[in-house]
Amino acid sequence: MTTANNATSGTKRHPAALLAIAAGLLAGASPAAQSADAAQAPETIVLKAAHLFDSTGTALKDRATLVVRGDRIVSVGSAAAPAGARVVDLGDATILPGFIDAHTHLTLEFQKDYYHFIYNRLMRFPAEQAMYAAMYARRTLEAGFTTVRNVGADDFVDVGLRNAINAGVAEGPRILTAVHGIGSPGGHFDDYSFPPDKVKPWGPIEGICSGPEECREAVRYQMKWGADLIKIAASGGVLSEADPVDVPQLTLEEMSAIVSEAHKWRRKVAAHCHGDAAARIAIEAGVDSIEHGSFLTEDTLKLMKAKGVYLVPTRMAVYWVSKQADAGTYPQKIADKARAAAAAHGTMFKAALRIGVPIALGTDAGVYPHGMNAMEFGLMTDLGMSPALALLAGTRESAKLLGIEAEVGTLEAGKVADVVAVPGSVLGDIRATEHPMFVMHLGHIVLQKAGT
Repeated sequence: MTTANNATSGTKRHPAALLAIAAGLLAGASPAAQSADAAQAPETIVLKAAHLFDSTGTALKDRATLVVRGDRIVSVGSAAAPAGARVVDLGDATILPGFIDAHTHLTLEFQKDYYHFIYNRLMRFPAEQAMYAAMYARRTLEAGFTTVRNVGADDFVDVGLRNAINAGVAEGPRILTAVHGIGSPGGHFDDYSFPPDKVKPWGPIEGICSGPEECREAVRYQMKWGADLIKIAASGGVLSEADPVDVPQLTLEEMSAIVSEAHKWRRKVAAHCHGDAAARIAIEAGVDSIEHGSFLTEDTLKLMKAKGVYLVPTRMAVYWVSKQADAGTYPQKIADKARAAAAAHGTMFKAALRIGVPIALGTDAGVYPHGMNAMEFGLMTDLGMSPALALLAGTRESAKLLGIEAEVGTLEAGKVADVVAVPGSVLGDIRATEHPMFVMHLGHIVLQKAGT
């Protein structure tokens, strides 16, 4: 009451007196107030392990310490833990940057019954499919993949998932997404061959276009609704029945219109491409990456190296689809294409390694069950890639391709605290990446297995 009377009586205090009162209030703040202030301060977490691979080079560092405060890395080295820090001793493990998958489809997952998958894709409401997508995103994050590039989805489920994760209402990796893939009518990215009087044919809003101006329009639509990048179908694909796998599906004029429009808006362009002739057109048009690349010749791979075009080989998709083809999962046309692509892909990948084409890890997750992404590391090393270079492909190089290397991809002071730990020495057993024991995303621990 006295305080209220003083406040309303017009009594004036000298500024020095006001400062003294303020100092007294701060000095005498209640324990509850002090606790609230402390709660607002970001937590400091110290991660310790036998080994650390920071992706700045190819060496493994022993007995290193990683200090995280809030969502950022403070230091990487052998410094002592700051006072009051929370210490997580991971023991005989390797600490690495969060993995990056540069080719995923988080909003879908193929099933053993091919036509049942098509039915579900047509009949599920977008809100229902979003629930599945959130589940797939969580599985991906727990597999150690803290960033993904989602290269095509229907019904804007990918945009909604990305936005929900960014807002903190869903848990999953950082997502850069392409919205609808852009391709030709009847091509790999077009809808299935439903009767047009039963199912509305797709157009530029859904990414299907003919001619340079319509393709430019399709790019603008994807960017309007939130595309972080643009994905095109330069050639046919495996998991579509109507089209040959290696034939070009867009002209040079169409691809050039797509790429020029995307690059104006500072969006990169990923080209789904199995065929060599289609890849040559895409490279001439200025794409940033070739996805899959099954039938690429050495001349085309040399051109990619010269122009700095990344190869995203998706060995996991090749492995899984050929396995399913042999099991009788797919219609005959798809099975035949799967076997042909698989037969050529290994030779192409070995040539790309020998030539020195820049390689980023991508798996085509959704073609196989989500959460198995890290098998890509072992599949690449099976073909002669060193474990260290495979790890760089799935961290630093993928970050460069995505254009986010200033924030993620290596363990360095000032970068985002995306961290994964795997058992033992990862360079001695690359398949340890398939069994993460600890995952941190943006400084938050999302997976910590018992005993760590």
